[in-house]
Amino acid sequence: MKKSVTVSVNEKKLSAIEMYLEQKNTTLAAELEKYADQLYGKVVPQNVRDFIDMMSDRKPARKQKITASAETEKLSEQ
Repeated sequence: MKKSVTVSVNEKKLSAIEMYLEQKNTTLAAELEKYADQLYGKVVPQNVRDFIDMMSDRKPARKQKITASAETEKLSEQ
């Protein structure tokens, strides 16, 4: 799941940033996403990043189990 972050920037500075990023065939959103990933790698300890990755990988499997047990409960109620 992704969340959005709002940042206030001077209008003229923002226009200049967008203009020069366009010349480099990129966008402000793409550059900010890259920077957020770099910041995450710099600030969040490796063991926490590993845990988050592990939990992200497990989520689909957990949802399937919950769905399967919910269906089993529905069938047993009938």
